[in-house]
Amino acid sequence: MTNRQPIDVLFAISDTGGGHRSAAVAISAALELMSGKSITWAIEDLLQATNVPGIRSAPGIYDQLSTRWLKLYNFSFRLTDSQSTVSFLSRIVYLIARQNLDRLLSERQPRLVVVTHPLVHRLVCAARRRRRHAFRVLTVVTDLVSLHASWSYPGVDLALTPTDEAYRLMHKRGMKPSQLQRCGFPVHPKFAAENRDAPTARRDLGFDPDRFTVLLTAGGVGSGRLGELVQMLEQQMPDKQFLVVTGKNRALYEELRNGPRLPYTHLFGFVHNMEELMAASDVVVTKAGPGTLMEALVMRKPVIVTEAVGLQEHGNIDFVLNYELGFFCPTNERIVAAIASLEDPERYAATVERLKHAVPRDGAIQIARIIHQQLNLQSVIRQV
Repeated sequence: MTNRQPIDVLFAISDTGGGHRSAAVAISAALELMSGKSITWAIEDLLQATNVPGIRSAPGIYDQLSTRWLKLYNFSFRLTDSQSTVSFLSRIVYLIARQNLDRLLSERQPRLVVVTHPLVHRLVCAARRRRRHAFRVLTVVTDLVSLHASWSYPGVDLALTPTDEAYRLMHKRGMKPSQLQRCGFPVHPKFAAENRDAPTARRDLGFDPDRFTVLLTAGGVGSGRLGELVQMLEQQMPDKQFLVVTGKNRALYEELRNGPRLPYTHLFGFVHNMEELMAASDVVVTKAGPGTLMEALVMRKPVIVTEAVGLQEHGNIDFVLNYELGFFCPTNERIVAAIASLEDPERYAATVERLKHAVPRDGAIQIARIIHQQLNLQSVIRQV
């Protein structure tokens, strides 16, 4: 039995990776900043809610494919990268899962459904048609450049893209300009609100305020390569300060903690104050996942991108390079060279200046404003 209450906004996600839920959390935080508790909302994993074997296990399957079977993941990406294929598969899933999905939406009675996962909006719109629900559907795209075809679906009322590249691609794939709007990426508002300069943030956190500081993160699940990188950086750059976030990889954290560390290497597991660590840093070293990458860019920090996990992240590397916001360094040796390059004051200042014009800082707030508009429009339609 569930205890679902009616709400204003339903965030329809899937926990395949952490970025889709993080986007929903960021937008909901922006909604609360603007409206307090006057707008009610909830987050639901719709792929799990289908209860269809295989589909309900999507988060676990994704984690395995993206970490251990990346070639198979990329093969499946290519195999399904057409709107006709995705629409066909979505119809099959909905036919099997329609009772579960219809029940969820009937219990929630949302006025607006905000979708942050590309495999969800077709299911939501199918249920809306079948049950003649009045809610509107808003898609928030959480990839930057290399969009899977599933993101483009004319059945939604509005789709928000984080980049011009994403806007153009979705338009090319059949979305009308009236259905598309360019706004910022849904980064949690706390990142834009963090306005301390790096020395002040370092001092407040107990770090050396005057030492060039590098934040290294491999994402929420952590990465074994991070351990090798830390050792190399300590050997070749012993004068630098390193903030190392291992994420949920507890084994890596313990391995680094038990090894001989330099006094200015600070270790963290999974953190909830990434905005503070970024504020304290001069450079951020990360994978090409859009979440951490955009958080760093919103904080106006040059980035060193180490790798892309899956074909959908390759365009993120191009985004960084095309706008000269940092470096792509697939080897540890190139990471060392890139950090040394960014120590040059003129080069660092020029990169930071480009960052000021590359991405909006208030993406989540922009999206929250659009949600308000959609709720008002839905109210007018319902009254008519």
